[in-house]
Amino acid sequence: MTTPRIGIALGSGAARGWAHIGVLKALAAAGLEVAVVCGSSIGAVVGAACAAGRLPELEAFARGLTWRAILGQLDLRVAGGGLIAGERVTRTLVDLIGHPAIESLALHYGAVATELGSGREVWLREGDLGTAIRASMALPGLFAPVPVDGQWLLDGGLVNPVPVSLCRAMGAELVLAVNLNGGIAGRRRPVTLSVADSESESRGLGALLRGSAGNLLAQWLGGGQAQPSYFDVLIGAVNIMQDQITRTRLTGDPPDILVQPRLAQIGVMEFNRADEAIAAGELAMQALLPALQQLLNEG
Repeated sequence: MTTPRIGIALGSGAARGWAHIGVLKALAAAGLEVAVVCGSSIGAVVGAACAAGRLPELEAFARGLTWRAILGQLDLRVAGGGLIAGERVTRTLVDLIGHPAIESLALHYGAVATELGSGREVWLREGDLGTAIRASMALPGLFAPVPVDGQWLLDGGLVNPVPVSLCRAMGAELVLAVNLNGGIAGRRRPVTLSVADSESESRGLGALLRGSAGNLLAQWLGGGQAQPSYFDVLIGAVNIMQDQITRTRLTGDPPDILVQPRLAQIGVMEFNRADEAIAAGELAMQALLPALQQLLNEG
């Protein structure tokens, strides 16, 4: 018997996406090799690092993030289709992961994006890896859309939050799907700038937020008990939409194994909580290893 070719579909979910690192680490620790890696949004980012052999570098970056570092990646703008241009974070990710041609990667890789004009799903399976990452994570209302081959592309989570279909289309015989948003819709997790790693970090944030741009960002992130912030509304709406789309698509094209890490406690912009997210991903995957091994043995 031959072992089925394993594919993994890494779902969207912003800061919760660091859990994908834990899932991939658990698979590697069990000696299971993934041949096909597909992702939407943050899933496309982690998947790219895996396919390029740069997952340890991305993990080190994620674990070292602080609020100050996160804010430093947000190049605010008042025009151009998004509040954040996305150039800084793109440069950071490209420096970490590289920008080889997708077709030259050791693993089969695909990212999902959404075409702005038609709303159709776009599969990015060749060309520059950095461009694919940037397009797949262009959350509307936050990041500016990305021009690719005469099209304006947006976040892949708008049409296919957990791209099982792409995994199968790329030849995967056994598909694992990682859904980061199970049970998240409707749970408000306000992000506050009081979160800090130390007293010195708090002082650094205070200095960083002086000025009009910083004050505006504080309002977007802050919110309160009585009224949700800009990000509460934006991300809450996207979570509701993606949760419904995910349910429908997974029902129509179910994976062989569905991994759903417990991540409700992690806010969508809390990228500084990588340790918790990675641990949750590892734990969720480890619990499913016996079921996965049984499927492999049957195959």
